[in-house]
Amino acid sequence: MNIRRLGKLVLPYLIWMLLLVLVPLLMMMVLTFIDNGSHGLSLVNSQATFTNWRLLFSDLTIRIALRNSFIYAGITTFICFFLGYPMAYIVATSNFSNKLIILVLTIIPMWANSLLRNYGIANLLSEESIIGDLLSNIGISFSWGIKGVEFPLIGGLVWVPSIVIGLVLTYLPFMILPVYTVLEKMDRSLLEASEDLGAKKIKTFLRVTFPLSIKGVTTGLVMVFLPAFSGFAIHEILGRGNVIVVGTLIQNFFYKTSNYSLGSLLSIVVLLIIFGAMAIIFKVDKEGESLL
Repeated sequence: MNIRRLGKLVLPYLIWMLLLVLVPLLMMMVLTFIDNGSHGLSLVNSQATFTNWRLLFSDLTIRIALRNSFIYAGITTFICFFLGYPMAYIVATSNFSNKLIILVLTIIPMWANSLLRNYGIANLLSEESIIGDLLSNIGISFSWGIKGVEFPLIGGLVWVPSIVIGLVLTYLPFMILPVYTVLEKMDRSLLEASEDLGAKKIKTFLRVTFPLSIKGVTTGLVMVFLPAFSGFAIHEILGRGNVIVVGTLIQNFFYKTSNYSLGSLLSIVVLLIIFGAMAIIFKVDKEGESLL
């Protein structure tokens, strides 16, 4: 549909986008070039500077936060792909009479509040949980030993498994749904033609099915990576505050230290990554086939 044909109907939407999207973005961009110190949003005693951008590449805390965000998001995306693709493939190629029920069961956990779900995961993985009590009764310590020293699963030096578990359980449906959508729309005659030409099932999958599903895979990878990279609540809950990620720094800069310049800078970095990822989706899937 041509947007010009809508005429004045799009005017409220344009005003909404201008006030709530474009103006805040411009304000954040301006703040990245201002050294506001402890003056908050006051620009009276502020000075124009490139210090904030230099800190982006030189500050150790920011580098650690970016590294941790990429590591956790990468591991989560990798696991979600190898768990989500087989499930989406099995459901899409099965003869189930009502596949919608399986998809609903997949997304039902998303209906619950994410914080509540991750607090529940934290309780299950703690030493004081029912699982910990059951394992302790049979002589198994619910902790990870490193060089003879035991650390709890959550917090300490072995917070990675618990955070990854929470991220995977939270974002796995974001991988399953777009892959399933593409596989469900796939032309079955192509698979039959491959088999008629003598190709085995594995070769058919590698040469026909997977290449045709790459749109859904790309969309799923981006949809898992972006929230896993930019979020911080799961890292805070399951890492007990011992993990520094980009989202944690943004929260601290805005709400604790009132350093709006660095907070805006990191927010711009996250937005640039999001825009880049969305550009990849639009380039790979121009028709939007992988979107429900």
